[in-house]
Amino acid sequence: MSEFTALNIIVLAGGISHERDVSLRSGRRVADALTDAGHKVTVLDPGANLLTTLRDTAPDLIWPTLHGATGEDGALLSLLATTGIPFLGSRGPAAALAWNKPTAKELVLRAGFATPPAIALSTETFRDLGATSVLEHLISAIGLPLVVKPAQGGSSQGVTIVRTPADLPRAMVDAYTYADTALVEAHIDGTEVTVAVLDTGDGPMALPIVEIVPVDGVYSFEARYNAGETNFYTPARLSEDISSTVAATAVAIHGLLGLRHISRVDLIVDAAGTPWFLEANVLPGLTETSLVPQAIEAASHTLGAIYSALATNALVTQ
Repeated sequence: MSEFTALNIIVLAGGISHERDVSLRSGRRVADALTDAGHKVTVLDPGANLLTTLRDTAPDLIWPTLHGATGEDGALLSLLATTGIPFLGSRGPAAALAWNKPTAKELVLRAGFATPPAIALSTETFRDLGATSVLEHLISAIGLPLVVKPAQGGSSQGVTIVRTPADLPRAMVDAYTYADTALVEAHIDGTEVTVAVLDTGDGPMALPIVEIVPVDGVYSFEARYNAGETNFYTPARLSEDISSTVAATAVAIHGLLGLRHISRVDLIVDAAGTPWFLEANVLPGLTETSLVPQAIEAASHTLGAIYSALATNALVTQ
């Protein structure tokens, strides 16, 4: 076993996105785990002085836990790459691909994986073609139920399962609250799962699959971050063969999108055992109720050990 080396790590948390509070919780949990593992950790809320602070402090590693556009659209990650300081997570261009759900879905589809049929609509198209006419066409073309979500974003903000025509207008408004483009997607009936993909030095590997069963049937923002509103099964209640297929699919999509170090791939497994890709998260939540920590613990690892291994690997895979 190699000798342990304590690192000076800056964890970026907060930002100005809709997911600021979640980011702060993720950042604190990561900082605590890394500190327990023996590293020196500073939590930094990025602002106008970020680049100056990074230059002056010269940490060994930057660990972004910025959710939402602030951290996941690729811009900040591209800037971090120019500082010369190693950082954990995907590079900017790969993050930008995954952040844009329609783009990620198209890449996954071209690679031969299943993803629900969908239409992306900008606010301008929705308005210029007539909202009523567009809504009627969507129901005719895709059918009910369907899912409406922002084309960019996370934590289920602005996501609605639409079961009746009367629910669709409000769902579009909710999605446009968080992004200028809404993704209207066919609803796949099945088992909702997520797969954490980590690379601690031996290549990307899938952790135990997490099955998600919201108490009220919808995995909303509240169901994600309020204890007791969702039941989780780790490992998921899938057969061994289907579990292997799901895990392999997640690892393949992680590589296909060019992600690195850590990601989370969300899927629906239908009755035939086919995994349908929904989205990939380049900076997944790491709060006390988040799914990646649950998968780490289900694999009989401690957060400190895994996060320390991720940090160490990030130093040599820039």
